[in-house]
Amino acid sequence: MGIEILHAAPERVVGRMPVEGNTQPYGMLHGGASVVLAETLGSIGAAIHAGEDRIAVGIEINATHHRPATSGHVTGVATRLHGGRSLATFEVVITDDAERRVCTSRITCMLMER
Repeated sequence: MGIEILHAAPERVVGRMPVEGNTQPYGMLHGGASVVLAETLGSIGAAIHAGEDRIAVGIEINATHHRPATSGHVTGVATRLHGGRSLATFEVVITDDAERRVCTSRITCMLMER
């Protein structure tokens, strides 16, 4: 997938991914690739929030695909919406190189004892 993490903190995780190599047959970024990026970033944020003695397990994700990306990179910014003791939810906004929104996703992770 070529995902690169640019920033990681409990409240915000930023990463990017190339479009090339992650396309569907029409040459556009595959929607599933956007979901992989969103789940990766949200899961990292949830795991950091959970701490070393707990793990984060994804229990729900959704995505709305707004426009295609056909070249360059997409950047995802996962912002924590809720950080509790047993659940963490992140909104992930994915944009293209021109900073146009490509996808909006939301992921919820359950935080469990290791």
